[in-house]
Amino acid sequence: MTGKRMRYSADFKAKVALEALRGELTTAQLAAKHGIHQTMVGEWKRQAMEG
Repeated sequence: MTGKRMRYSADFKAKVALEALRGELTTAQLAAKHGIHQTMVGEWKRQAMEG
């Protein structure tokens, strides 16, 4: 695999997590909107709910 691992800022993660918590878009729609993998949306949402 030749891809480079992306690093996302805490602000970006929080923004995506808050959008996910609002529930206006599906995980797949949020991932496509922000150009990230669906797994990341779910992980950041889980982290936001935990604290």
